[in-house]
Amino acid sequence: MKKISEMNLFRAFRSLNYTLYFIGRSVSQFGTWMQRTAVVWVVYSITHSAFLIGVTIFAEQFPSFLFSIWGGVAADRYDRYKIIKITQVLSMIQAVMLAVLVLTGHTIIWAILVLSAILGIINAFDLPARQALVHEVVADKADLPNALSLTTAMASMAQLLGPALSGIVLSAFGAATCFFINAASFGAVIISLLLMKLPVHVPKKSEKKIMAEFAEGFSYLKKTPDIGLVILMLAIISLLVLPYNTVLPIFAKIIFKGNASTFGYINSFIGIGAVTGTIFLASRKPGAHLRRILFISTIIMSAGLICFSQTKNFPLAMFFAALTGFGSIAQFTVCNIIAQSESAPQMRGRVVGILLMAIFGMLPVGSLLVGAVSQHIGAPATVLCQGIIGFIVALLFTRFLNKKKRVPF
Repeated sequence: MKKISEMNLFRAFRSLNYTLYFIGRSVSQFGTWMQRTAVVWVVYSITHSAFLIGVTIFAEQFPSFLFSIWGGVAADRYDRYKIIKITQVLSMIQAVMLAVLVLTGHTIIWAILVLSAILGIINAFDLPARQALVHEVVADKADLPNALSLTTAMASMAQLLGPALSGIVLSAFGAATCFFINAASFGAVIISLLLMKLPVHVPKKSEKKIMAEFAEGFSYLKKTPDIGLVILMLAIISLLVLPYNTVLPIFAKIIFKGNASTFGYINSFIGIGAVTGTIFLASRKPGAHLRRILFISTIIMSAGLICFSQTKNFPLAMFFAALTGFGSIAQFTVCNIIAQSESAPQMRGRVVGILLMAIFGMLPVGSLLVGAVSQHIGAPATVLCQGIIGFIVALLFTRFLNKKKRVPF
C-alpha cells in the first residue's frame, strides 16, 4: 500500500525532461525567495513604512499584470523553451544589479522600485511559458496534475527554506549576498534546459493581432465557466486576502518584537503549511473533487489568518501561519491544475496568462490597499478583516465549488 502511495506521489518523475525541469526550478525558486525576503526587509528597514512595502510588492507584480497579455500570447505563439532561457538570463542580470546597488551603498528606494518593476516585466513572459512548458516535459499526460502539484510543492519548499536562510544571511552578511545567491541560482535553470531533449518547435502561424488573440482567451473562459469562475474567485482572493504578506514585517518587528530572523521564521512556517498542502494534492488520486478542495482550502486559509492576527504567543502564531500557508498554496495549486488540465491545448498559454493576470493584477493592488489600511487600523486588525473576507468569498462560491466535476486525467 505504501509503495502504491509513493508511486502516486512521484509518478511524474518517470519523465527525464520533467525531472530536469524540476531540479532546475528548485534551485532557482530557492534563490528567488531569498531575494524577495531581502528586498522587503531592506525597504522596511530604511522606511519603516507598511505602505512602502506595499508599493515595493506593487512595483514587482503589477508590470507582470500589464504585460501578461503579451506573455500569454507569446507562450502560445513562440518556442517556450527559448523564452525561458532568455528570461533566466535577464533575471540573473536584475539580481546582480540589486546586489551592486546595495554593495555600493546606493540603497535608494526609487532604484529598488525600478529594478522590481523590471523583474515584473521579465516574469510576465517567464511565468506563462514556464507553466505551459510543464505540459510538454511530462511524457505521460496522465501525470500532468501530479507534475503541477510537485512543481508547486517544490516552490513551497523554497518558500519554507528560502526566507529562513535569507534571515540568517541578512543578519550575517547583508542583503547583497542574498541577491548574488539568487543570481547564481538562475544558472541551474539554464543548465537543466540545455540538458532537455524536446521536440523541434514548429512555429505557429497567425495573422491575428496580439490583442485579438488574447481577447479569444477571455471569450473562451466566458464560454467555459467551469474554468472562468475558478479564476474569478482566485482574482478576488488575490486582491483582498492573499496580500497578508505585506504586513508580515510589522508582525515580526512590532508584534513579536523580533528582527530579520523572526521575519524569516514567519515566512518559513507559512512555507511548512504550503509544502504540506502541495504534498497532499500531489498524492491525491486522479478524479478527486478539486473544487471542493478549493472551498475547504479557502476556509482553512481564512481561519489561519483570523487566529494569527489575534495571537501574540509566537509559537502558537507559527501554527496558525502554517495553516494559512496550507490554504493559500492549495488554492493556487488547484486553480492551476484546473486551468491547465481542463483548457483546450490551443488555448492553454492564454488561459495560464489570464490566471497569472488574476494574481499579478490583483496582488499588487491588494498590497497597496492592505499597506494603506494597516497604517490606519494596524496590522492585526487588517489581517483579521482579510480572514473574514476569505470566509465570505468561500460562502459566495460554495454552490459552484461543491458541484462535482472530475479532472479528465
